[in-house]
Amino acid sequence: MSDTPVIGVLALQGDVREHLIALASADAQARPVRRPEELAEVDGLVIPGGESTTMSKLAVLFGMMEPLRERVRAGMPVYGTCAGLILLAEKILDPRSGQETVGGIDMIVRRNAFGRQNESFEAAIEVGGIEGGPVEGVFIRAPWVESVGAEAEVIAEHGGHIVAVRQRNVLATSFHPELTGDHRVHALFVEMVRAVK
Repeated sequence: MSDTPVIGVLALQGDVREHLIALASADAQARPVRRPEELAEVDGLVIPGGESTTMSKLAVLFGMMEPLRERVRAGMPVYGTCAGLILLAEKILDPRSGQETVGGIDMIVRRNAFGRQNESFEAAIEVGGIEGGPVEGVFIRAPWVESVGAEAEVIAEHGGHIVAVRQRNVLATSFHPELTGDHRVHALFVEMVRAVK
């Protein structure tokens, strides 16, 4: 079916399989992406959670950082969760040495803002643009967004902190919806991809 978008999941590190399942359940053709030539074949991309410093370094190592930046600048839809949100920020507060970002959303983020691994939690999050009540958000060493620029739209907050942002074709959440079985955030992203396909 030609209306089915091909959406990649950046498969350098992190919870790739869960995103592939969530995207498939939201009527996308999902595939892992590790190399620039694979990136060139997708209509949109998910950058999963993981360790943002490691993902940044692996993206540089695999020759993916510049192609990612170019595709995002050219308007390819991208969705980042947790570490993916960090990679989509224009600026990181207190970045690790050598940590780079792809950019795409005019926001400043704070790494591990919600605490360490043992302080992980779940919360019901009202997300703008998603109907049917709150989504269950899983926060694991999650960042939050300190501030956004004029073009970025805050679509969810938790505890007074920004946890989901959208700017044109780029979507980012501090939390992991792929771990819950509720695929409405992925369905929203699939519609974003379909709109520009």
